[in-house]
Amino acid sequence: MPYPSKLTPDAIEAAAWYLFNTGGPDALSMRPLADALGVRPGSLYRYFDSRDTLLAALTERAARDLQREIQFAAENHLPRNALQAVAGAYLHYARTQPHAYALLLVPADEGSSPGLKTSAGKELWNTLLRLVGDLSGNPDDTDHAVALWTFLHGAASLERAGVYGPSGPRSGLELGLAAILDHAQEAGSARNAPS
Repeated sequence: MPYPSKLTPDAIEAAAWYLFNTGGPDALSMRPLADALGVRPGSLYRYFDSRDTLLAALTERAARDLQREIQFAAENHLPRNALQAVAGAYLHYARTQPHAYALLLVPADEGSSPGLKTSAGKELWNTLLRLVGDLSGNPDDTDHAVALWTFLHGAASLERAGVYGPSGPRSGLELGLAAILDHAQEAGSARNAPS
């Protein structure tokens, strides 16, 4: 059986990404995806053997996208300013791409790892770790990187849940971020102080 020339893994993933981001997980199934591509549902299985396989590809894409956002935000900034820009980019991504962001944090199905355990997720983590290390002077500063990620994820989750209210948490977010960055910077200063 010939397959339509427009049907490629990239085309399938792009259409799935659109369906997923506009309608959430429930909007993504093989039949609507096939309809969006103008093919029969069975044609998709040549490239993705299940919905879970397709979700895994979307999870990798979400991690790559967030990593690109973070890297772009950090470019041409000194370490502390880079991390402030990263925090803004992270929260913006979580706010504007809520379904994609959610993919990073939950397993696609029972027995699988969360999206951050994928190869793209590990690259995302390594980017954040490097940026934190640039501030603290410790290239393997897992403690401060985890603190920053936990803070940002908590803020994104609270915002998504509508806990902050109409006035928003701006000054509280700035205070929390400053505390983490101050601590990382002080750790770097202490590390580099003459003995």
